[in-house]
Amino acid sequence: MNGTVAQHCERGVRRQRRSALVRGAVLFVLFALTASVMAGCAGKIPHTLKPEYSEEGVRLIAVLPVQGENMDPRAARLLREKVFTGLYFKGYPKIPLTLVDDKLATFYRARTGPQGVVAPRVAGELLGIDAVLYISLVECRTAYRALYAPTTVAASLELRSAKTGATLWRVQDREVARNFGFTSKELEMKSSEVYEAAMQMVVDRVLDTLPDGPDRLG
Repeated sequence: MNGTVAQHCERGVRRQRRSALVRGAVLFVLFALTASVMAGCAGKIPHTLKPEYSEEGVRLIAVLPVQGENMDPRAARLLREKVFTGLYFKGYPKIPLTLVDDKLATFYRARTGPQGVVAPRVAGELLGIDAVLYISLVECRTAYRALYAPTTVAASLELRSAKTGATLWRVQDREVARNFGFTSKELEMKSSEVYEAAMQMVVDRVLDTLPDGPDRLG
Protein backbone atom coordinates (compact mmCIF):
# COMPACT_ATOMS: atom_id res chain seq x y z
CA MET A 1 0.00 0.00 0.00
CA ASN A 2 2.76 2.38 0.97
CA GLY A 3 4.69 1.45 -2.16
CA THR A 4 1.65 2.16 -4.33
CA VAL A 5 1.08 5.55 -2.74
CA ALA A 6 4.78 6.44 -3.13
CA GLN A 7 4.74 5.45 -6.77
CA HIS A 8 1.58 7.46 -7.34
CA CYS A 9 3.12 10.51 -5.72
CA GLU A 10 6.31 10.10 -7.75
CA ARG A 11 4.30 9.92 -10.98
CA GLY A 12 2.44 13.06 -9.94
CA VAL A 13 5.69 14.90 -9.33
CA ARG A 14 7.01 13.83 -12.74
CA ARG A 15 3.83 15.08 -14.41
CA GLN A 16 4.13 18.41 -12.64
CA ARG A 17 7.75 18.71 -13.75
CA ARG A 18 6.83 17.91 -17.37
CA SER A 19 4.00 20.45 -17.24
CA ALA A 20 6.36 23.07 -15.85
CA LEU A 21 8.88 22.35 -18.59
CA VAL A 22 6.20 22.57 -21.27
CA ARG A 23 4.91 25.87 -19.87
CA GLY A 24 8.46 27.19 -19.72
CA ALA A 25 9.11 26.17 -23.32
CA VAL A 26 5.87 27.79 -24.50
CA LEU A 27 6.65 31.00 -22.64
CA PHE A 28 10.15 31.05 -24.11
CA VAL A 29 8.81 30.64 -27.65
CA LEU A 30 6.23 33.38 -27.08
CA PHE A 31 8.89 35.68 -25.67
CA ALA A 32 11.17 35.01 -28.65
CA LEU A 33 8.37 35.69 -31.13
CA THR A 34 7.39 38.87 -29.31
CA ALA A 35 10.99 40.07 -29.28
CA SER A 36 11.30 39.31 -32.97
CA VAL A 37 8.14 41.23 -33.82
CA MET A 38 9.19 44.16 -31.66
CA ALA A 39 12.59 44.24 -33.34
CA GLY A 40 10.96 44.24 -36.73
CA CYS A 41 8.54 46.99 -35.72
CA ALA A 42 11.04 49.00 -33.74
CA GLY A 43 10.94 51.55 -36.50
CA LYS A 44 13.57 53.28 -38.53
CA ILE A 45 15.67 56.21 -37.42
CA PRO A 46 13.97 59.64 -37.56
CA HIS A 47 13.78 61.03 -41.09
CA THR A 48 11.69 63.22 -43.37
CA LEU A 49 10.08 61.73 -46.48
CA LYS A 50 7.80 63.52 -48.89
CA PRO A 51 4.40 61.77 -48.72
CA GLU A 52 4.14 61.71 -52.52
CA TYR A 53 7.63 60.27 -52.96
CA SER A 54 6.38 57.32 -55.01
CA GLU A 55 4.77 59.74 -57.45
CA GLU A 56 8.01 61.64 -58.07
CA GLY A 57 9.36 58.94 -60.39
CA VAL A 58 12.84 59.00 -58.84
CA ARG A 59 15.18 56.57 -60.54
CA LEU A 60 18.39 58.34 -61.51
CA ILE A 61 20.17 59.88 -58.51
CA ALA A 62 23.44 61.79 -58.71
CA VAL A 63 25.56 61.50 -55.57
CA LEU A 64 27.42 64.80 -55.19
CA PRO A 65 30.79 65.16 -53.44
CA VAL A 66 30.57 65.15 -49.66
CA GLN A 67 30.50 68.52 -47.92
CA GLY A 68 31.83 69.32 -44.45
CA GLU A 69 34.09 71.55 -42.41
CA ASN A 70 37.67 70.44 -41.71
CA MET A 71 36.88 66.92 -42.91
CA ASP A 72 39.37 64.26 -43.89
CA PRO A 73 39.24 63.88 -47.71
CA ARG A 74 39.67 60.13 -47.34
CA ALA A 75 36.69 59.90 -45.00
CA ALA A 76 34.60 62.03 -47.37
CA ARG A 77 35.51 59.85 -50.32
CA LEU A 78 34.77 56.64 -48.39
CA LEU A 79 31.37 57.94 -47.25
CA ARG A 80 30.40 58.92 -50.77
CA GLU A 81 31.40 55.52 -52.15
CA LYS A 82 29.46 53.68 -49.46
CA VAL A 83 26.31 55.71 -50.13
CA PHE A 84 26.80 55.25 -53.87
CA THR A 85 27.00 51.47 -53.46
CA GLY A 86 24.10 51.41 -51.03
CA LEU A 87 21.84 53.24 -53.47
CA TYR A 88 22.60 50.67 -56.14
CA PHE A 89 21.51 47.82 -53.86
CA LYS A 90 18.37 49.80 -53.02
CA GLY A 91 17.40 49.64 -56.71
CA TYR A 92 18.75 52.93 -58.05
CA PRO A 93 21.00 52.70 -61.15
CA LYS A 94 24.60 53.82 -60.82
CA ILE A 95 25.47 57.28 -62.08
CA PRO A 96 29.30 57.05 -62.19
CA LEU A 97 30.93 59.36 -59.67
CA THR A 98 33.59 60.29 -62.21
CA LEU A 99 30.87 61.41 -64.62
CA VAL A 100 29.28 63.57 -61.93
CA ASP A 101 32.65 65.09 -61.02
CA ASP A 102 33.60 65.78 -64.63
CA LYS A 103 30.29 67.50 -65.38
CA LEU A 104 30.55 69.58 -62.22
CA ALA A 105 34.15 70.54 -62.99
CA THR A 106 33.13 71.73 -66.46
CA PHE A 107 30.26 73.71 -64.98
CA TYR A 108 32.40 75.39 -62.35
CA ARG A 109 35.13 76.28 -64.85
CA ALA A 110 32.55 78.21 -66.88
CA ARG A 111 31.35 80.18 -63.85
CA THR A 112 32.79 83.46 -62.77
CA GLY A 113 31.32 84.02 -59.31
CA PRO A 114 31.33 82.10 -56.04
CA GLN A 115 31.38 78.36 -56.59
CA GLY A 116 29.15 77.07 -53.79
CA VAL A 117 27.11 73.88 -54.12
CA VAL A 118 25.41 73.20 -57.43
CA ALA A 119 21.63 73.67 -57.39
CA PRO A 120 19.38 70.64 -58.02
CA ARG A 121 17.95 71.98 -61.28
CA VAL A 122 21.41 72.79 -62.62
CA ALA A 123 22.63 69.30 -61.76
CA GLY A 124 19.56 67.89 -63.45
CA GLU A 125 20.32 69.77 -66.66
CA LEU A 126 23.97 68.73 -66.58
CA LEU A 127 23.40 65.07 -65.88
CA GLY A 128 19.86 64.29 -67.05
CA ILE A 129 18.86 62.88 -63.69
CA ASP A 130 15.75 62.79 -61.50
CA ALA A 131 17.22 63.80 -58.14
CA VAL A 132 20.38 65.04 -56.48
CA LEU A 133 21.77 63.63 -53.25
CA TYR A 134 23.64 66.04 -51.00
CA ILE A 135 25.83 64.49 -48.28
CA SER A 136 27.38 66.25 -45.30
CA LEU A 137 30.00 64.64 -43.10
CA VAL A 138 28.95 66.22 -39.82
CA GLU A 139 31.52 64.50 -37.65
CA CYS A 140 34.28 61.95 -38.08
CA ARG A 141 36.87 61.81 -35.34
CA THR A 142 38.45 59.80 -32.56
CA ALA A 143 38.95 61.33 -29.12
CA TYR A 144 41.90 59.71 -27.38
CA ARG A 145 41.75 59.47 -23.61
CA ALA A 146 43.42 57.32 -21.00
CA LEU A 147 42.50 53.70 -21.80
CA TYR A 148 39.53 54.88 -23.86
CA ALA A 149 39.06 56.25 -27.39
CA PRO A 150 35.52 56.73 -28.79
CA THR A 151 35.29 57.00 -32.59
CA THR A 152 32.35 59.09 -33.79
CA VAL A 153 30.87 59.21 -37.28
CA ALA A 154 27.88 61.41 -38.10
CA ALA A 155 26.39 62.26 -41.49
CA SER A 156 23.32 63.92 -42.97
CA LEU A 157 21.77 63.26 -46.37
CA GLU A 158 19.26 65.27 -48.36
CA LEU A 159 17.64 64.19 -51.61
CA ARG A 160 16.21 66.97 -53.77
CA SER A 161 14.20 66.89 -56.96
CA ALA A 162 16.13 67.91 -60.07
CA LYS A 163 12.90 69.28 -61.53
CA THR A 164 11.54 71.40 -58.70
CA GLY A 165 14.38 71.59 -56.20
CA ALA A 166 12.04 70.37 -53.47
CA THR A 167 13.38 68.16 -50.68
CA LEU A 168 12.17 64.60 -51.16
CA TRP A 169 14.00 62.93 -48.27
CA ARG A 170 16.21 64.04 -45.43
CA VAL A 171 17.95 62.07 -42.69
CA GLN A 172 20.82 62.29 -40.23
CA ASP A 173 22.48 59.65 -38.09
CA ARG A 174 25.40 59.21 -35.71
CA GLU A 175 27.40 56.21 -34.53
CA VAL A 176 29.90 56.04 -31.67
CA ALA A 177 32.27 53.07 -31.50
CA ARG A 178 33.92 52.74 -28.09
CA ASN A 179 37.44 51.37 -27.97
CA PHE A 180 39.44 50.36 -24.92
CA GLY A 181 43.16 49.68 -24.67
CA PHE A 182 46.16 49.90 -22.36
CA THR A 183 48.44 51.80 -24.73
CA SER A 184 47.97 54.63 -27.23
CA LYS A 185 49.17 52.35 -30.03
CA GLU A 186 46.56 49.75 -29.14
CA LEU A 187 43.85 52.41 -29.11
CA GLU A 188 44.96 53.73 -32.50
CA MET A 189 44.84 50.24 -34.00
CA LYS A 190 41.38 49.52 -32.62
CA SER A 191 40.07 52.91 -33.73
CA SER A 192 41.26 52.36 -37.29
CA GLU A 193 39.56 48.96 -37.30
CA VAL A 194 36.15 50.23 -36.18
CA TYR A 195 36.18 53.52 -38.10
CA GLU A 196 34.93 52.09 -41.40
CA ALA A 197 32.48 49.76 -39.67
CA ALA A 198 30.95 52.71 -37.79
CA MET A 199 30.56 54.61 -41.05
CA GLN A 200 28.92 51.59 -42.68
CA MET A 201 26.41 51.36 -39.84
CA VAL A 202 25.46 54.98 -40.37
CA VAL A 203 25.05 54.45 -44.13
CA ASP A 204 22.97 51.32 -43.62
CA ARG A 205 20.61 53.01 -41.19
CA VAL A 206 20.08 56.17 -43.21
CA LEU A 207 19.49 54.32 -46.48
CA ASP A 208 17.06 52.00 -44.74
CA THR A 209 14.71 55.00 -44.48
CA LEU A 210 14.79 55.65 -48.23
CA PRO A 211 12.14 53.80 -50.29
CA ASP A 212 13.47 51.17 -52.67
CA GLY A 213 14.18 52.23 -56.22
CA PRO A 214 12.33 50.93 -59.26
CA ASP A 215 15.14 48.52 -60.17
CA ARG A 216 15.14 46.71 -56.82
CA LEU A 217 14.83 42.96 -57.28
CA GLY A 218 12.84 40.74 -54.96
